[in-house]
Amino acid sequence: MSENKAKVGNVKSRVKLVANPPPWPDGKRCAVAFTFDEDAESILHLAHHKNASNLVTSMSMLQYGPRVATPRILTLYREFGLKQTFFIPGWCIEKYPNLVDAILRDGHEIGHHGYIHEHPNELSYDREEYWLCRAIDVFERYTGSRPIGYRAPSYRFSRNTLPLLLKHGFRYDASLFGDDVPYLLSNGNSWLVELSTHYAMEDWAHYMVARDLNYMMPIKAPSHAIEVYRSEFDSAWRHGALWITVWHPFLSGRLARLEAISDLIEYMHEKGGVWFATLGEIASHIEKLVETGAWSPRVEVFPQYPTPIPELENGL
Repeated sequence: MSENKAKVGNVKSRVKLVANPPPWPDGKRCAVAFTFDEDAESILHLAHHKNASNLVTSMSMLQYGPRVATPRILTLYREFGLKQTFFIPGWCIEKYPNLVDAILRDGHEIGHHGYIHEHPNELSYDREEYWLCRAIDVFERYTGSRPIGYRAPSYRFSRNTLPLLLKHGFRYDASLFGDDVPYLLSNGNSWLVELSTHYAMEDWAHYMVARDLNYMMPIKAPSHAIEVYRSEFDSAWRHGALWITVWHPFLSGRLARLEAISDLIEYMHEKGGVWFATLGEIASHIEKLVETGAWSPRVEVFPQYPTPIPELENGL
């Protein structure tokens, strides 16, 4: 009986569940990126434009991110020697320039995350480009460079997002859920690197309670969320995959939750074989593999559906 259990227990280590994992630098087993979306109170202004200033408790909850949590996160990263990626809307860059300076001073990457956390897939091509470019302008003025990475606010990647990202020189996107390893998004002529994740790697499902934003999740201990994140990491480590979080400082930067994250980082270090990197570093590594022919990722060509499918034109 014990022998059969041992055989079954080893299956997950033997079976190749990722068909084409990329070779990670220095023979590492997997790539890990702790990314934070610094939305601050932009999401409250977007949801309640005329009344946001009167929603004082929700405002304080969201401002906890840039005012308290992110400096704490930066301290934790310094302790572990980590350089990671923050996605920040352009409006938040303007609102919290000192925080942006602190993030950059510690050597971290900042990615594009819209201007006011707008929803690209609810906009026309021209309006989506307007907000994209408005945030690029802010980015250049406050950081001194153009962004190379993008995450669509609320993952609302539209049919126009890829052509706009390619037009404006982006090299990677981190909005989609389409694979366990990097892949390429192409318009048939050019491409960028997709660094995807999925909802299990989000913190909203574990922690978000906000009446004013109509999001009421059951309160959970940090250990529950970390159990999910760690199980995802263990699988990525076994199969050579990519592990990317989508966390928010005002949620995951709370004391008990950040202590649990610290424990998770220690666990990863003890396990070994982990490449901790910014998304920009991961995208550059994939670009080099593709350009040298050392690895060939899957390519997804857009648009997948230029028009609604004809099978449903007359309804059901």
